[in-house]
Amino acid sequence: MRRRETAGIVCLMNRQFDPAVLEMMDRPQPVSAELECDLQRIRQLNRWFGSYRLVSSFVRRWIKPGDNIRIVDLATGSGDIPRLIVNYARKIGAKIELDALDRQSATLEIARKLSVNYPEISYVEANILEWIPVEPYDILLCTLVLHHFSDQDAVNILRRCAELSRKFVLVSDLRRGFLATGGVYLLTTLIFRESMTRYDAQLSAARAFSFSEMRDLALRAGWDNFEHKKFRFARQAIWLEKERHLIW
Repeated sequence: MRRRETAGIVCLMNRQFDPAVLEMMDRPQPVSAELECDLQRIRQLNRWFGSYRLVSSFVRRWIKPGDNIRIVDLATGSGDIPRLIVNYARKIGAKIELDALDRQSATLEIARKLSVNYPEISYVEANILEWIPVEPYDILLCTLVLHHFSDQDAVNILRRCAELSRKFVLVSDLRRGFLATGGVYLLTTLIFRESMTRYDAQLSAARAFSFSEMRDLALRAGWDNFEHKKFRFARQAIWLEKERHLIW
């Protein structure tokens, strides 16, 4: 019994990633009720468990009244983070142009439908490892994305993030550990019981990077003078501020 328990702990402590196994939302597929439901669940999770609060805390510091800036959101999903940012920019009188990337055409179709009243957002179908923009952005966001990739691809994405932004970069994701694993299990057992949501959420918890692993990825990507912090509900973020150093 003790050996099996120890093996279970070791399994949890190590990142579990098999590139041959895709989350269901990452698989090529048409628009469906199942996909729309899954994306709705992700928006609810973002709202209830810290992603909106995390992103908003940086947006309020980086976007000021009267600003005229360009922003990109990588692997945007159904575009809830871009809409959150546009709502804030409108409120304070800042002008923004926001490109939102995703490689899944069906997901982008849903995002465009949800964003008909957001002309500030342009949706782009592209692979973030290959996409080349016309010019760098002022702010680059990458939210709940890295755990979908291998360690080396995650390093490559972080390197690209630093290259594609002139001023600010924010990369946030899950933080692997007992809290994330247990919380996801309870949520997908008691509340979010749809098959796609349950499968993807549990896989994401196993694929997430630990706090120390995230820091190591940034160092391997050549990030310098970056900040790294734990947030509530098993979240973490690393960020670059090329214009100024802010103290939290």
